[in-house]
Amino acid sequence: MVLGPAAFTVTMRSVLVALLTLGAACSGGAPASTPATPGSADLDLGSLGGTKHATPADAAGIAPTPPPPAPQATAPTAGGVDFIEDARLLYRVAACGGSADGRVDSLGGGNAQLAAQLTKITDRHCKNILERIGQFRAAYFEKHRSWFEEVVPKAIPTTVVYPFGGGDLLSALVAFPDATEITTISLELAGDPRRMRTFEPNQLQHSLAGLRVEIGGLISVGSNTSVNLSQQQRNELPGQVSSFLIGLVAGGFEPISMRYFSLDDTGGINYLEQAEIDAVDKQRRKSLKGDWASPNFSEAFSHVEIQYRKPGETTVRVHRHLGWNLGDDYLTTHPQLLRHLEKKAKVTMMTKGASYLLQRPNFSKIRTYMLDHLAWMLSDSTGIAPTYANAAGMAQATYGTYSGAFLVGGQGNRHDQSFIELWRKNPRKKLPFRFGYVDASGSAHLVVTKPK
Repeated sequence: MVLGPAAFTVTMRSVLVALLTLGAACSGGAPASTPATPGSADLDLGSLGGTKHATPADAAGIAPTPPPPAPQATAPTAGGVDFIEDARLLYRVAACGGSADGRVDSLGGGNAQLAAQLTKITDRHCKNILERIGQFRAAYFEKHRSWFEEVVPKAIPTTVVYPFGGGDLLSALVAFPDATEITTISLELAGDPRRMRTFEPNQLQHSLAGLRVEIGGLISVGSNTSVNLSQQQRNELPGQVSSFLIGLVAGGFEPISMRYFSLDDTGGINYLEQAEIDAVDKQRRKSLKGDWASPNFSEAFSHVEIQYRKPGETTVRVHRHLGWNLGDDYLTTHPQLLRHLEKKAKVTMMTKGASYLLQRPNFSKIRTYMLDHLAWMLSDSTGIAPTYANAAGMAQATYGTYSGAFLVGGQGNRHDQSFIELWRKNPRKKLPFRFGYVDASGSAHLVVTKPK
């Protein structure tokens, strides 16, 4: 995945919004100039290694993580508009969750002929999506589940922060299925969920076809390109929300609440009421990054919170996505995100497919936050480079093989050389699947980073 940004702060005074600050983040996906992530038809897990399980992390010289301190309570309070009915419709039609019966019952306005057309379009879409989800589940939730069970410690915090994680709730659920709170951050805004109810057949067909393209390799290798992520901002469907709901379907979860929010100056969450949404609807829409497609929906729908659970279970989990620019310049003028993240204390982290942005000097603020707050982190080579990890007192264990950066722009610098040296000196441990970028020679690799 790749860089992504967008955020705003809305404060109510009577019925109007007095203040709006817009943000943007970093998502995940190769830049437009790089080859697209292969789709499911191109994925050959067997070519990336054998099926032998990797050695547990503590065998690589990293001591088991002690039990973390109790995290700050983050359960959402009452308030704000709950878009759960829209979320359930998207879950059924776009993400293809639940039974195939009656997927479009709430569409078509009671017109049987129209409903039949919408059903045909949706069935064709869901046949494609569910086949790809089935392949992904067989690879990552079943065949390679034991690798994560061996490598990921049981005692790490259940609060997960995933910078540069545009659209990719799915990978976080693969790595951390017991997480109770997951925060993804990227340039992409969450998206307006309200429009599907008025779709004509041609609109539904066009939007679902676009979604299948825009999710790219998400449900094949859990990664996507910046081109696809940017184009999601122009789909009539909410691209990010639809991707998150696909992640819930693949992980065996269902949504039970969906609210949009802003951050106040302390980093606190403000759930948006209808009057606030109406006021922001009137604002000018613009991209949060110069080469990113401008959203075709209101910026009131930048940040989303989805509560979810396993069917039949009572445990409620929370996923929040924030559209925010993770570059230093933006974080300097819009510090609410870092204040919000700092409230979580020590957390579990992951980063992958992030175009090596964490190696750049102008991403020092998010990098410093990560080094100061990570209790345990899983990443590909776009995570924390040894040049920074060593100085911060971190230990790093490696899996798979690494001969150099995947993207030409990341090759040959001191950070790339430090990764090559890290793999050279560490014990060789196989990685039987791809999870993020491959290296320059097409080999799968992952690194665990944690305090010594």
